[in-house]
Amino acid sequence: MTDEATAEAVSDGNPQREGRSHWHRVWHRPLRRITKILIFAFIVQFLVLPQINGTRKALNQLGQVRFGYLIAGVALEASAIVSYAMLTRSVLPREGSPSVVTLLRVQLSTLAFSHVAPGGTAAGSPLGYRLLTHAGVDGPEAGFALATQGMGSAVVLNVLLWLALVVSIPLNGFNPIYLTAAVVGVVAIGGFALLVVTLTRGEEKSARVLSAIASHLPLVNREKVTELVHRVAERLRELGMDRQLLRRAAAWAAANWLLDAASLWVFVAAFGYRVSIVGLLVAFGLANVLAAIPLTPGGLGVVEAVLTSTLVGFGTPTTVAILGVATYRLLNFWLPIPLGAMAYLSLKVDPGDPDTNIRQQRKERVLRKLQRVMDSMTRAREGSS
Repeated sequence: MTDEATAEAVSDGNPQREGRSHWHRVWHRPLRRITKILIFAFIVQFLVLPQINGTRKALNQLGQVRFGYLIAGVALEASAIVSYAMLTRSVLPREGSPSVVTLLRVQLSTLAFSHVAPGGTAAGSPLGYRLLTHAGVDGPEAGFALATQGMGSAVVLNVLLWLALVVSIPLNGFNPIYLTAAVVGVVAIGGFALLVVTLTRGEEKSARVLSAIASHLPLVNREKVTELVHRVAERLRELGMDRQLLRRAAAWAAANWLLDAASLWVFVAAFGYRVSIVGLLVAFGLANVLAAIPLTPGGLGVVEAVLTSTLVGFGTPTTVAILGVATYRLLNFWLPIPLGAMAYLSLKVDPGDPDTNIRQQRKERVLRKLQRVMDSMTRAREGSS
């Protein structure tokens, strides 16, 4: 079928809708790309470039680093990642839940992919869902856990930032970037609240709407979508009634962010300056809230610029801020990529399903595939000799 025939087949004859569709195809992507470029250029010009003058001095200060602080920073960052895996475990059903080691491998794999994929966290979530289901978690439970984990973590981060701002603004004044972060936070929390209300108080209507949409999509089972809506709504109600579970999940989310922030504080202190707790939380909160805007994978460039400029604004010497942030991001952003790749390969061999028979079958299947690859390489080598 030609492109013209395809377009004619999907057209419903509505000129206004066809006009909007044509405008969307022609202008939507270029405009979105230009907007991202302009925002990125703004960040580079007003946040990154002013810090470059201190780069040469920063290199001279490398010899004064305190290695004990660096070791402590690594330990804190590792603890933050484990806390996030524990957050996932806290919102999964206790029966049949994967082990902490399996969840940690899933977390590292998802983190690594979100650091290299253009969509960032949005791109990493489907991978996390697939890995959890391969580890034996039921599909609706995996989707619920990932959604609750992501949005709950965002809510906790914004609460920490707002508390820090309440203390900081009277002492240090207002910065326009605070407003941007506040808007992003309100959108995130508002979206989460709307989702909860829609699924818990309008469950039947949500099921009907999504089921109707699913009926027009290929390879989507309408009954499965309806079942998924009811299962997620039921889990949300259970979560709302289980105050102990809510407190446990909030505690793990807070531990994740606070340990991560503590790692940043230690890396800056390793170069001779101790940031105030309020200044640290404001800088850390701003950077991570603004990183939620999908400009770059994992907020690459945005986090570094916001952290450096905000820390300098709170009195940190420019050279120390550059070195501390660079060291922190080396561990926080870059190191999880190779670690996540290894974790993903280990999950392909052993997905961590609680059922030992299924685990053994998967291991044998992977080993057979590897054996076939090795045999083909051996035959190719023998044929060329």
